[in-house]
Amino acid sequence: MVHLDIEAQRELLAIARKTLEWFLATGEVPDQNTERPELHQESGAFVSLHIGDELRGCIGLIKPDGPLYRTVQQCAVSAASEDYRFERISSEELPGITIEISVLSPMERVKDASGIAVGTHGLYIVRGQRRGLLLPQVATEWGWDREAFLAQTCRKAGLEESAWLDPATTVYQFEAQVFSE
Repeated sequence: MVHLDIEAQRELLAIARKTLEWFLATGEVPDQNTERPELHQESGAFVSLHIGDELRGCIGLIKPDGPLYRTVQQCAVSAASEDYRFERISSEELPGITIEISVLSPMERVKDASGIAVGTHGLYIVRGQRRGLLLPQVATEWGWDREAFLAQTCRKAGLEESAWLDPATTVYQFEAQVFSE
């Protein structure tokens, strides 16, 4: 997993903020760059947008699709404009938005659910065309234990809560470095 020091975190958050400002003003993604080598590494990432304690948008890519800073730009724009659960974010709302970035480790297939550490691992559940992902911080925020976290990830995938026990369901775990403005 790409590990970012505090300065790299700040720069990545600034890139996300500038991207949103430019996109909301022009409808285009700005051509930004960075000198930091760690932000050029490939990594999956999620960008979550909040107003106070309320989620306002969250989109991510679990598989690397180019340098991390570009992935964050793409996810920031998508979280602001394509999260089907929310209205598109307006320029007027942007000053009240807090940006949170989760940089993901590679996915690991879970062979034994007892190894899932709530608060450390995120989950990605797949069965057929159905897929659901919850970031590590979600289980902590909701006070879930391991079984509740698995059940809720199944629900997110549109599956029965016990689907994680079915051999036709594949469960993956991952870690995330989470930071925000």
